[in-house]
Amino acid sequence: MVSLLRSFLAVLLVTISVSNAGAAGMELPVPRQTIHPGDEISHQDLVERRFPRRTAQQFAVSTHRGQLVGMVARRTLLPGQPIPANAIEKQVLVRRGEPARLVFREQGLMIIMQVEALQNGGAGNFVRVRNIDSGLVVSGRVQEDGTIRVEN
Repeated sequence: MVSLLRSFLAVLLVTISVSNAGAAGMELPVPRQTIHPGDEISHQDLVERRFPRRTAQQFAVSTHRGQLVGMVARRTLLPGQPIPANAIEKQVLVRRGEPARLVFREQGLMIIMQVEALQNGGAGNFVRVRNIDSGLVVSGRVQEDGTIRVEN
């Protein structure tokens, strides 16, 4: 009777251990196929794969698809591997050394001028630009349409 009870407890303990190990895991988005530097990441490029919970705790990896979709790979992302947070960036809308449009709006007044970007930037980033005519350097926020908005 005692050996039967021990066997039952051993099976119960193994079952609990296996179910706890599964609960300790987490689903992380990973590339379905190789994603090359400069490629934009879409929903179709990603699949979910289970990893130990400590993977996300020990390494700075992206844990949700929403953090990845629309971003651009900074380096090669391998299939089935977690995506490091520093391996992606916002899509570059303004490129250093290239012309850009600067927009200034205040109380119904709108001024648009051609500038030269001094930094790369994606939507929401602040970049420095130089007025081509005066050489004056100002900073502005890159908008979704690629223009740079300056406020007083």
